[in-house]
Amino acid sequence: MLSFTTIKKRKVLIGILLLIGLLLTLKATHWYLLDQGTKRIAQQSEKQINELVLFIDNALAHYENIPAVLAKNPILEQGLLDQQNPNTIQKLNAYLSELQQVTESSDIYLTDALGVAIAASNWDKPNSFVNHDYSFRPYFIEAISGKSGRYYAVGTSSNKRGFYFANPVYHKGLVLGVIVVKVDIGLVEQQGSGIALASQYEFMISDPDNIVFLSSVSGWRFNSLTPLSQAKRFALNSSKRYANRPIGELHFAPKFALGASNTTQVYQIASFEENEKYLERHQLMPNANWHVHVLAPMKPLYESLPPIMLLSATLYMLFALFIVYSIERRKNLLRMRHAQNQLELRVKERTIELEQANNQLKDTQDELIQAAKLTVIGSLSASINHELNQPLAALRSYAQNTQTFIGRNMIDEASSNIKTMIELTDRLADIIGQFKSFTRKSQGKDNATEINQSIEQAITIVQPELDKQGVKLSLALLKGKCQIWGDSVRLQQVLVNLISNAIVAMQLSKNKQLHIAVYCDNKVNISIQDSGPGVRESQMSKIFEPYYTTSERQGLGLGLSISQRIIESMQGSITIENAQQGGAIFHIILPLYLREEM
Repeated sequence: MLSFTTIKKRKVLIGILLLIGLLLTLKATHWYLLDQGTKRIAQQSEKQINELVLFIDNALAHYENIPAVLAKNPILEQGLLDQQNPNTIQKLNAYLSELQQVTESSDIYLTDALGVAIAASNWDKPNSFVNHDYSFRPYFIEAISGKSGRYYAVGTSSNKRGFYFANPVYHKGLVLGVIVVKVDIGLVEQQGSGIALASQYEFMISDPDNIVFLSSVSGWRFNSLTPLSQAKRFALNSSKRYANRPIGELHFAPKFALGASNTTQVYQIASFEENEKYLERHQLMPNANWHVHVLAPMKPLYESLPPIMLLSATLYMLFALFIVYSIERRKNLLRMRHAQNQLELRVKERTIELEQANNQLKDTQDELIQAAKLTVIGSLSASINHELNQPLAALRSYAQNTQTFIGRNMIDEASSNIKTMIELTDRLADIIGQFKSFTRKSQGKDNATEINQSIEQAITIVQPELDKQGVKLSLALLKGKCQIWGDSVRLQQVLVNLISNAIVAMQLSKNKQLHIAVYCDNKVNISIQDSGPGVRESQMSKIFEPYYTTSERQGLGLGLSISQRIIESMQGSITIENAQQGGAIFHIILPLYLREEM
C-alpha cells in the first residue's frame, strides 16, 4: 500500500502537470485564434483597400480630363492675350463660373505665364483667387513647362483641402498660361468614410511626406505618420502645401514603417479616448502619388478570444479529467481484478471448508436422527418386550404340548402345533424385521415411496405401545397408489416420532383416540390427530425449535426439530394446530410424485 505522503505527492504532481497543460492549451489556443483571426482580417483588408482605391481613382478620374478640354477653348487664349480688357475678363469669369457648376468641381481658375490668376469661378467671392500668385505650386510648375500637373494641397486662399489638375494653354506653340481645376476632396473623404463605416474599418490617405490629409477619423488628419524633424517642418512650411494648418504626429507602437504594399502590421495608435490596435494595410495610388491605408480594428478579435479560450480550457479540462478518470478506472479495475482473484481463492478455500463442515454436519445430523430413533425405540422398549414375550410364551407352551403329543404318538396334533409355532416364529421375525429396518442408519437415497406402506410400517413399530396405552387407532388411507419422492426410512421415522408424541400426550386422557388420514390431490397431506390436551398458544412458535420441550413431554426436545428438517429436505412442510374438539393435529404436506409414462 502507498503511504499517505506518497499519495499526496502524486496528487500534487498530477495537479502541476494539469496546470502546465492548461497554460499550454490556453497559449496555443490564443496563438492559433490570433493568427487565424489576423489572417482573416488581412484578407478582408486587402479586398477593402482595393475597393477604396478604385473608388478614389474613379472619383478623381471624373475631373482629370477637364483641364485638357478647357485648354483648347479659344476663350482662354483670348483672355490671356487681352487680359487688360475688363469685358474680356468679365466674360471669362462668367464662363469659368458656369463650368464650375456644370462639372461640380470646387474651383476653376486661369493663371498667366507668371502664375498670377487672371480669372476664376469664384471671382465674386470674398476668397476669390483672382490676382493671387500660384507660381510656387508644383502643379503650376509642371503645367507651365508643358506637362499636365497634379497636386494635393490646402488652398492658401480658401483654406480648403483640394486636389488640383492643371494643363497648359498654348498660343502658336507657346505656353501663355495654365488652366487649373480644383476638386474638393472633402467630399471624397465623406463618401469614403461611409464605405468604411459600412465595412467596419477606418482609413487614411497620406502624401509622399507621410502626412495624413484624408481620414475617416478626424483626429488623424494633418498628422505625420513618422516623427517630424526640424528640417522637414521647415520644408513643409516653405511649400505651403498645408497653408497655415499645424502638423502634428501620430504615436504608433511599434513605430510606423512604410513597407511594401502587400505587408500588414498591427499598430497601437494613441488617441484622446483610448489606445486602439489596428491591423494596417496600405497601397500606393501612382497617379496621385498617395498611400491609402486601411486600418481594421483588432478589438472585435480580442473580445472574441476569452469565450473561445474558456471553451478550449473547458474542453481541455474535460479531456484531462477523462484521461485521469480512465487511468484511475484502469487502476481500480486492476485492483478489483486482483481483489476478485483473491476473493475467488478465499471463496474456494472457504467452500472446501464449508463442504467439510457440511459433511461433518450431515454426519452429525445422521447421528442425531439415529439417536432420535433409538430414543423412540427406548421409549417403546417395554411394549416391544410385551409384544415379543407373548409369542415366545406361546411357542414354549406349544413346544411342550408338541413333545407330549409326540410321546403319545398323536402325530396330527403335533403337526398342528408345529404349524402354529411356525406362524408365531414368522410373526416374531416380522416384528424384529420392522425394528431392525427402523433402527438401521439411512443411506440417504431418495426414491419413490408409497405413503400407505410407510404409514403401515410405522404403525407396526408403535403398535405395541398403542395396545399398552389403550389407544384406539383409526386409519383413513388411500385406496389407490399415492407416492412421494424421498427417503422412506426417514419418512417412517417422522411418522413414528409424531405418533409416539401423540401417545405420550394422551397418557392422562380418558378417551384415547388417534386418527391418521391421508389426502392426495396436487400434494400429499398426512394428518395425525390425537385426543390429548393440545398445544398451548405460547408453545406454537417454539415447538419445532431444537432442545425445546415441556414438562408433559419427554426426551431432549430434538424429535420435532429433526422431523421438520427431514420434511423440508423432501421439499415439504410440517405444521401443528389445535382441533376444535380438543387435541393436536400435525399436518405433513409433501409434493406428489408423478411417474412419467415411457
